[in-house]
Amino acid sequence: MHSVYLYSTPGCHLCEMAREIVSPLLTHFSLYLEEIDIAESDELVERYGVRIPVLKSPRHLDELGWPFDSVQASEFLARVSL
Repeated sequence: MHSVYLYSTPGCHLCEMAREIVSPLLTHFSLYLEEIDIAESDELVERYGVRIPVLKSPRHLDELGWPFDSVQASEFLARVSL
């Protein structure tokens, strides 16, 4: 089973919404969600600070930034689960 990253930070209501969209899709694509708190890294804050939540696969270059819906998330997860 491969992971997909959700770049987020505590207290981010958009991140909570993203998690609610993505979580039901993970089993279908045999993925698990690994949340990464951007506040723990200056580099991540610089890269994602105004863009979170962002989905990213550790095995692919593409990312899915907010806003996204379940269809867009499903298409992204289908691409990165291969």
